[in-house]
Amino acid sequence: MVNPIVVQSGDGNKMDYVRCPMALAVVAIGISLVNAFSHSLNADDWNQWRGKDRDGVWRESGVLTEFTKDDLKPVWRQPIGTGYSSPTVADGRVLLMDFDEPNQNESIRCFDARTGKPIWNHTYHSEYRIAYTAGPRAAVTIDGRNAFALGAMGRLHCVLVADGSVVWSNDLNESYQISADKRMPIWGIAASPIVVGDLVILQLGAQQAGVVAFNKLTGNEAWRALDDRGQYSSPVLVRQNGRDVLVCWTGDSVAGLDPLTGKTYWQHPFKPTRMPIGVATPVVQGNRIFLTSFYDGAMMLELSEKDMTVAERWHEIGPNERTTKAIHSIISTPIWIGEHIYGVDSFGQLRCIRASDGTRVWEDLSAVKQDRWATIHFVPNGDNIWMLNEQGELMIGRLSPAGLKIVSRESILKPDQMRRPNRQGGVCWSHPAFADKCIFARNDNELVCISLAKP
Repeated sequence: MVNPIVVQSGDGNKMDYVRCPMALAVVAIGISLVNAFSHSLNADDWNQWRGKDRDGVWRESGVLTEFTKDDLKPVWRQPIGTGYSSPTVADGRVLLMDFDEPNQNESIRCFDARTGKPIWNHTYHSEYRIAYTAGPRAAVTIDGRNAFALGAMGRLHCVLVADGSVVWSNDLNESYQISADKRMPIWGIAASPIVVGDLVILQLGAQQAGVVAFNKLTGNEAWRALDDRGQYSSPVLVRQNGRDVLVCWTGDSVAGLDPLTGKTYWQHPFKPTRMPIGVATPVVQGNRIFLTSFYDGAMMLELSEKDMTVAERWHEIGPNERTTKAIHSIISTPIWIGEHIYGVDSFGQLRCIRASDGTRVWEDLSAVKQDRWATIHFVPNGDNIWMLNEQGELMIGRLSPAGLKIVSRESILKPDQMRRPNRQGGVCWSHPAFADKCIFARNDNELVCISLAKP
C-alpha cells in the first residue's frame, strides 16, 4: 500500500495528489530537477578570462567571509604541466592548457569540477620560438558546447567541451606569417580569445591583422583590423552610445572596434617607450577606461557620450621602473572601487590612487613580497576582495581610501621553483577561477580545487 502524497491546493484545502509508485517517481524526479535548478541559480560559471563578464567579479553568495587554514582543505588536486593558462569553469568542467617542454607539446585539458577526474586532453606538437618558454598563456574560452584554446605560438583550436574533439583549428603563426614578419610578441601570444555573437576574436599583432575575427563554427576569417603590433592584454567589450565596442590594447594603441565588422570607431596612441609589455586587462567603469603598464605608467581614457570618440584624461609615468607614479603594473589587473583604483606597482607596492587624476592616496607593502613584477590577482565578492599573490597565498581583504585590511591569509599553492624569472622561492602567476563556490588555482605542477562555501 502506497501512502498518498498530500499537497495543498491554491485555496488551502488538502487533497490527495498521487497514490501510485510511478507517480511518486515522477514527483521525485521533479524534486531533483528543482534542486538542480536551485543549485544552478546559486552557482556561477567562470567560462572565460576573468569570469563570464571579463570584469574579474565573483558574484556567488554563500561563500566564506573569513577563513583559517582548516577551512581551506583541497577538494582535489591534479598534476599538470607548465603554463600560465588560467583555469576556466563551465557546466561542471574545468579547462586549461599546459606544456610539455622536453617534447614541445601543448595540451588542452579537461577535468571534472567536482572530483578532479581527468575527462579528456588534446595534445599537439608546438615548437616554441619565443623567450620565456613557460607554456601557454591564454585562458580557454568556453562558449556553450565549444571551447577556444590559443597556444603561445598561435595554434588556435575549437574543440568540443564534451570530449575534446577538434571542430576546427588554425596555425595562426603560419597563416598570418607572424614570426616571418618579425611580429611575434617576445613572450608569445597571450591575449585570451573573446566570443561576440558568431565570432571569436583574437589579438594577433600580424601585419594588417593586429586583431582578427573568425566564424566560431567554421574557423573562416570574418574580418581583420589594425596594423598594430601585438602584446598580451585581453580585449574587453564595452557599451558606448548604445553600441558594443571591443576595446583592444595593442602594442601601439588602444582601439575601439565594432566587434561584428572590425570597423575602427576610435584609436588612441599608447606607444611603448621600450617594448610592448602591456599585460593587465583594461579596467572599465562607466565611460572611463583605465590602463597600466610596467614601463609606461597609467592612463585614463574617457569615452564620449555624444559620438564614437575617446579622449585622454590623464597619463602618469615615473622616470624609471623603480621611481613610479600612479600604478605601474605588469601582470596584475587593478581593481576599481568607487572613485579609487587599487593595484600592484612595479616592485610589489600595493597602491590606492584617485581615479580622477591618478594621485596616490596610500601605499602598502604587506600584501606581497617586494620584487620586480610582483603580482596579486584581485577578485571582489560583495564587500570582500579575494586576493591571490605570487607566493601562492590566498587572502580576504578590504580595500578603501583609508587603507588595506587583511581579514584572512593562508598559503594554498607552492610557488614554482623552476620557472623564470630567478626568484627566491619561485612564483605563482596564473589567475585563479572562482566558480561553484570554489577556487581553482594552478602552478606549473598541479591544479587545485578548494571549497570556499560556508559550512
